[in-house]
Amino acid sequence: MNKPVTVDADIAAPVNPAELPLPELTKPAAPAAAGPAYIVLGGISFSHFLNDTMQSLIPSVYPILKANYALDFGQIGLITLAFQFTASLLQPVVGHITDKKAQPFSLAIGMGSTFLGLLLLSVAHSYAVILIAAAMIGLGSAVFHPESARIARLASGGRHGMAQSVFQVGGNAGTALGPVLAALIVVPFGQPSIAWFSSIAFLAIIVLWRIGVWYKPQVAGKKRMVVQSHPHAPSRRRVMVALVVLVALLFSKQLYLSSLSSYYTFYLIDKFHVSTQTAQMFLFIFLAATAAGVFFGGPLGDRFGRRYVIWFSILGILPFTLALPYAGLYASAVLTVFIGFILASATPAIIVFAQELMPHRFGMISGIFFGFAFGIGGLGAAALGEVADIRGIDFVYQVCSFLPALGLLAVLLPKMPRHAH
Repeated sequence: MNKPVTVDADIAAPVNPAELPLPELTKPAAPAAAGPAYIVLGGISFSHFLNDTMQSLIPSVYPILKANYALDFGQIGLITLAFQFTASLLQPVVGHITDKKAQPFSLAIGMGSTFLGLLLLSVAHSYAVILIAAAMIGLGSAVFHPESARIARLASGGRHGMAQSVFQVGGNAGTALGPVLAALIVVPFGQPSIAWFSSIAFLAIIVLWRIGVWYKPQVAGKKRMVVQSHPHAPSRRRVMVALVVLVALLFSKQLYLSSLSSYYTFYLIDKFHVSTQTAQMFLFIFLAATAAGVFFGGPLGDRFGRRYVIWFSILGILPFTLALPYAGLYASAVLTVFIGFILASATPAIIVFAQELMPHRFGMISGIFFGFAFGIGGLGAAALGEVADIRGIDFVYQVCSFLPALGLLAVLLPKMPRHAH
């Protein structure tokens, strides 16, 4: 077949049934493409791993920056805001642009911003330069996520939840590894050692450039498909209500994750008087659990339906978050394993659910949800830092323990057509 087809209209009827028989979502004449598609899916997940390993260095070196520059918690929160709000602001814009015209090599170019941001952070000698470096790393994230999510879907073979999980687990694994690398490298050797991680960015640029070479012929000459609504798809009003609910769910989950990823090390140091390196290892345990939750959440959504996975994450997590502020050191570690796993299991389901609601705006929706997650994390980190300065870090975790209860809004989510699952 000479004419490429789109892969993001899983609840839409194709214009030419002879070219794309329902319910196939990928090229029908491509048994030989299954291998390369899995290679690409692995490559984009590995790139996500490298990308988020570098990004996670920012919160991991907060104790060093706080000590070196006499920063308060509010200023620490503003560093997170500079990084995450930049990514939040630009991701929907990037997604909207790539919906209109794919940019196969934009991922490699965007990674160049992360490369330069790491080098700048390693030599920064003022708070303003630290903020600029964090914003540059955020810019790389904004370019990376929407188009890489589209590539993961293109390589999915129709198993969208699985593809989203594989894609996200790479990022979560990188996020989990960051604190370990910071403990082993940055803490002993200081801020200049951050420059060593620019080699990871260079490797990511090479991988993403090769993926761009694969991606370019997939979209070359592709025209936009006329999308028709599935006869059993939710009405436009239900779609809008569902998107608002999904945003609220992501708000509660990401704000709680932000409270742990940004301030958990300080919480452990303040409450249990552990060393910085020990606290970072406890943070690694939590982040590794979130990576495992993401890995299993997508396939479970494909198998049982995304609404059930979302409900499981809501009802399953509350007992653990409510107990965390009152637990001892080792009990806290155990609780964060359950919290991270259950909380993260719903993330692929939420994002794929949103993509299925508006398949004709895949890049923009991906950008909004990935970007919103970053933005809420940044705003939440800044706000929680101010609260921690005023009321103490213990109070922050007591308040945040109730956040997952917002997930009860999931009762408003519509049922999707069967093949949308």
